[in-house]
Amino acid sequence: MSTIVVVGGGLAGLTAALECADAGADVALLEARPRLGGATFSIRRDDLWMDNGQHVYLRCCTAYRRLLGRLGVEADVVLQDRLTIPIVSEDGSVFRLRRRNLPAPLHLTAAIARFPDLSTSDRLGIARAARRISQLDLGDPELDKRTFGDWLAEQRQSQATVEALWDLITLPTVNLPAKEASLALAAKVFQTGLLQSSDSGDIGYARVPLQQLHGDSGLRALEVAGVTVRLRTRVESIARAGSAFEVSADGSDLRADAVVLAVPHDEAAELLPDGSGLDPDALRSLGASPILNLHVVYDRRVTELPFAAGHRSPVQWVFDRTRSAGVEDGQCLAISLSGAAPYIGKRVDELRAEFLPALERLFPPARSARVEYFFVTREQRATFRQAPGTRALRPGPRTALPGLVLAGAWTDTGWPATMEGAVRSGLAAAREVLERIPAPVLEAAA
Repeated sequence: MSTIVVVGGGLAGLTAALECADAGADVALLEARPRLGGATFSIRRDDLWMDNGQHVYLRCCTAYRRLLGRLGVEADVVLQDRLTIPIVSEDGSVFRLRRRNLPAPLHLTAAIARFPDLSTSDRLGIARAARRISQLDLGDPELDKRTFGDWLAEQRQSQATVEALWDLITLPTVNLPAKEASLALAAKVFQTGLLQSSDSGDIGYARVPLQQLHGDSGLRALEVAGVTVRLRTRVESIARAGSAFEVSADGSDLRADAVVLAVPHDEAAELLPDGSGLDPDALRSLGASPILNLHVVYDRRVTELPFAAGHRSPVQWVFDRTRSAGVEDGQCLAISLSGAAPYIGKRVDELRAEFLPALERLFPPARSARVEYFFVTREQRATFRQAPGTRALRPGPRTALPGLVLAGAWTDTGWPATMEGAVRSGLAAAREVLERIPAPVLEAAA
C-alpha cells in the first residue's frame, strides 16, 4: 500500500499528517522524541508540569485555532473576549492596555493616549508610526533588508517608546528586539495582529500543560485518523528510490510515495536528499534565537493577574501557571524571556538573584512570600533568527523532487516562527504533497 511518511511530530508535522490522512492517504509519522508537540512541550519535574515556554496565540491565528478544534481541545484554552494586556511597573502599579469596541486602528487610540511614562509627543508619534506600518507592502522584498528598529528611528520613535511599547509586541512574536528584527516580519505582526481588525489581537493561551494540549491530543487524533505513529524513531536518511523514496530510520527502511520533512531547519539540512534543489548551507544560515523561561513557585498567591508584561523591568512577560503546573498550595509564576541571548548562558543562581527581586518589585506581596521552587528551562534554538535577510533563505514547501515537501515554522509562510506559522506550513505541505500524488494512489490507499 502506498504511503506518505511525515518526518517530525511538531505542530507542522502533526497538521500535515492529519490533512493527508483526512484526504484518504496511508500516513506514517516518525518522531525521534518520545512525545509529539515539537517545540511546544512540558516537563514533569518533582510532581509539577512545567511548559518549556509560554506559548500564546491571537484571534487572527485562524489555522492554529482550527487545529485546536480538530484535536478537540478548544475547552483547554482561553481566548480573551477583548484584548487586555496588564502592564505592571516596578512600583507595583498596573496599567491595562485594552482595546475598545471601535474599528482598527481607533480601537487602541485611548490605550495609547494613557500609556505610562511616555510624553504626549511619544504617544502622537506611536499613532503616526502605526498608520505607516499599516500602509507597508508586506510583499516588498526591501522590507526584509533592514531592521524594524532602523525603521522606527526614521519614524522618530524614541528609545523609551521602543522599549516600552514596540518591543512589548516584537520580542515575544519575532523573538528578537526591534533593533535586530526584520522589518518584514515585525510589520506582519503589527498589521495582521493589531491593525487589520479590532479583534485580531485578542490573546489566547493554554489552561493545561502543552503536552496535554498538543502532544497527547495529537496522538489520539492521529490514531483515530488511522496514522501510524512511531515515537523514539530517528530518521537517518532520505533517498530517492525510482519514483518513490526510501526513508531509513533506526536500522529499518520505509518505502514512501511522498515524504513531508517537518523537522527544524538545521535537521532538515542534514536530511535533504540529493536532487532536492535546496542548499543545506542556506538553511543552516537561518541561525537560531533562544528563549528562556523561569518557573517560580511561591508558598502563597502574590498576584491575581493571569498574565502580565513588565514595564521598565527585566521581566518581559509573566504567566500564572498554578493550575496548569499542578500546584495545590501557593502560586506558580512563569517568566518568559524572548530574544534571550543575554541570559541563556547565565547560571541558575545568577538568574535567581536578578529575577526574584524583579518579581518582588512588580508584585509587592512576593516580598513576604517564600520561594518553594525555582526552575529554569532553556531553548537554545527556539526559533530561527528572524533578522533581516532571512526571507530569501526560507524555502516554500516544494522541492525539486516531486513528492518531497518541507514543513515547519521556518519555511516561507509569510508569518514569523509561531504556532500559527507552523500549522500553516503543515497545511501548505499537505496540499503540495497531495497534488503530486496521482489520484489512483490515494484511492488505493483509502
